[in-house]
Amino acid sequence: MKKKVLFVCAGNICRSPAAEAVFTKMVNENGYSGVFEIDSAGTGGWHSGEQADPRMRRHARKRDINITSIARKFDASTDFDRFDLIVAMDDENLDVLKDKARNSADKAKIVKMTAFRNKFNYTTIPDPYYGGDEGFELVLDLLEDSCSVMLQKLIKEIR
Repeated sequence: MKKKVLFVCAGNICRSPAAEAVFTKMVNENGYSGVFEIDSAGTGGWHSGEQADPRMRRHARKRDINITSIARKFDASTDFDRFDLIVAMDDENLDVLKDKARNSADKAKIVKMTAFRNKFNYTTIPDPYYGGDEGFELVLDLLEDSCSVMLQKLIKEIR
């Protein structure tokens, strides 16, 4: 049975598609591609149908990470049923997801990305949208760290 993971940020064009791509790359490199279903969404739908931010795609490509997802809005009526783990990038999106939860089982699926951190002391994945290149690089550093820890934890659960 596949472990289904959904990464969520505000607009689904920077952090969550990057998390989806980073995690997908790690899953594939470790031989677990058939074990996971991975997607991303935004709590807001203003970018639905768009590719990820070109700056995020450019910075990811420098790390051999290919961001291909198309933005979509989180759908509480289907996403809570479809996914085992719903990973919020920051406190604001965490709160939105908890508010959308229909019951305690839905709430139990929601976790913050930085709950899996190892090397960094950040408590959220900061939104790089209004900043410069260093913000996109920082987000990718934080995601690589957290996704690595998350993958190790999920593999242990699967075994």
